[in-house]
Amino acid sequence: MTFEQLTGHEDPHPIYEQVRALGPLVRDSGMWATTSHSLSNKILRNQRFGVRYSDGTYPGGGLLPESFLETDPPDHTRLRRLAMPAFSPKKIDEYRTRVEKVAESLLDADEFDLIADFAAPLPIAVISDLLGIPDSDTAEFADYGALVAASFDSGVTPEMAHANDKVLELFERLIAERRARPGDDVISSLVAAEAEKKLTAQEVMGTLVLLLVAGFETTVNLIGNGTRALLDHPAQWALFKANPGLAPDVVEETLRWAAPVQMTSRIAHEQVGEIGKDELVNIIIGAANRDPDVYPEAHRFDVMRVQKPEHLAFSSGIHYCLGATLARMEGDVAFRALARRMPDLKQAGPVTFRDSVVIRGLKSFPVSRS
Repeated sequence: MTFEQLTGHEDPHPIYEQVRALGPLVRDSGMWATTSHSLSNKILRNQRFGVRYSDGTYPGGGLLPESFLETDPPDHTRLRRLAMPAFSPKKIDEYRTRVEKVAESLLDADEFDLIADFAAPLPIAVISDLLGIPDSDTAEFADYGALVAASFDSGVTPEMAHANDKVLELFERLIAERRARPGDDVISSLVAAEAEKKLTAQEVMGTLVLLLVAGFETTVNLIGNGTRALLDHPAQWALFKANPGLAPDVVEETLRWAAPVQMTSRIAHEQVGEIGKDELVNIIIGAANRDPDVYPEAHRFDVMRVQKPEHLAFSSGIHYCLGATLARMEGDVAFRALARRMPDLKQAGPVTFRDSVVIRGLKSFPVSRS
């Protein structure tokens, strides 16, 4: 099995199961791979593994400026701590009213594309508020942000490189404005931290782009994957509509059953068992979340499932997703709104899938109110 086989698959799990049959830790194309929930969680939480090689170099690269997602301690700890206040429980509660209003405003059409017209605009509106993007810039910000995020699928195209430049230009302008007139937003707090020498100008930019892309990617795919799962499982959809308080359970089962991020990797900083120093381990989150040793009937979508242990959709350990609480809240609001406003929602045409190994999501999902 090579990871290229997974690209564009509607359902990668048959391939994951081929890997699982080879054992909890296997060699793949010169790298290690694991489908085991237990082993994945141990590696993600083990401080002997990191995201960089032992000499400090990073194996990736490309369009986006580096952020704390691509760093190990102590830089990771320092930068993550500076971004954390934006995701405090109090802040998330403040965002909820805004999310509910946006969700309601997006559900007026009889026929629409669930991704382009609902799942994508919703988190972009929240991220725009969080970052303090002016209303006059929000539409352009959303378009460019989506293009930058799409670089995960098919690499960097001229159009995406242009979008990246535009996003950076917007952030540079907003950073300059916040230096002159600070506000109550993430950009202002990071600019203040930069003035206190707690991070560099480049680290400010990297953090902002990470919050844009991560805030968009996880939520749009959570909403799309969850809605499709509900419509494909009519009994589960009916159960949820009759019991809207199950929205958090729909969110968790979607994250387990169709994780927006299917794969991540860690690098051993020293010899760890069979894994040599500076060898890379691909952690197949999508497979770990359906590990039959952990979840009974793991391939069944069941909103009443007991989610123990927790799925790995938000990773684990020090790189656990900073915006997990926000994404969960947005998914909760989105699913409740769909069930309330469109109880007879139906798929209205064929879906198309993201062309990605790492991201699992839909490019388009035509639906109708009835």
